[in-house]
Amino acid sequence: MIMVKEPHPGRVKTRLGRDIGMVGAAWWFRHQTRSLIRRLRDPRWQIVLAVSPDAEGLNSRVWPADLPRAPQGRGDLGDRMGRMLRGMPKGPVCLIGADIPGISRVHIARAFDGLGRSQMVFGPAPDGGYWLVGAQRYATLPTGLFRDVRWSTEHALADTLASIPGCRVSFLDHLHDVDTIADLKP
Repeated sequence: MIMVKEPHPGRVKTRLGRDIGMVGAAWWFRHQTRSLIRRLRDPRWQIVLAVSPDAEGLNSRVWPADLPRAPQGRGDLGDRMGRMLRGMPKGPVCLIGADIPGISRVHIARAFDGLGRSQMVFGPAPDGGYWLVGAQRYATLPTGLFRDVRWSTEHALADTLASIPGCRVSFLDHLHDVDTIADLKP
């Protein structure tokens, strides 16, 4: 699943927008997301778009029409991610954001491979967050998953791991997400 928002100025990548302007940030997000979707298409998995806002995203012409969509719904990031993970059929599922320029099919394949050995898999980001969360959906997800996570801070991954004590966890490569203009520099 790829979490996407409609790319309206002032609604997406607002921290980046403070650096390059809200129109520029929305343009970057739209083109980054389209590029990401093209790179990640692979017959080994199905891409589902987790869209926001719900009604607008379900009917959007911005994203490829052939991809299934699911509404993110209300709540903070943890509420929405938990809903997306719990709403998927049994089996392995991975959830990513759309703002990770370095992600490739190899990273996604490694995540699914990690779910063959672990209940959950995370792709850590250098800022203390994560670019991927994956879960093995043969059993119920941990009830405390994403509880008391300080989102958009250097504590996000550590807080998430604290919310799933006793889970077998695998980790992937560190990849950068884009929040500010400094993140766009190679």
